[in-house]
Amino acid sequence: MIRISVRVDSALHDRLSRRAAGADLSLSVFIRSVLEQAADPRGRYIYSSQDEILATCIQILTILGTSVGQRTPDVLQKGMAEARLILRERGLLDPEADR
Repeated sequence: MIRISVRVDSALHDRLSRRAAGADLSLSVFIRSVLEQAADPRGRYIYSSQDEILATCIQILTILGTSVGQRTPDVLQKGMAEARLILRERGLLDPEADR
């Protein structure tokens, strides 16, 4: 197996480490999977296969959030705070966002 060495700044390393931990993977396994996606032999854009699923999820969650917010705004606020915490823990949200 060929070894590749890459230097990254500490902020990027922290974000990659959080994403790996959120996926329950070692940093090496996580980065290897990202590289495999980037070098897809079919030449597909690495995120295109998930775009439709993501769009559908966003639409569903927007409708749900609007409905809950109209009925019980405090429940929506609590749910959004918990969601932001989970997203930060998994490296999917900037740790400094909303602070």
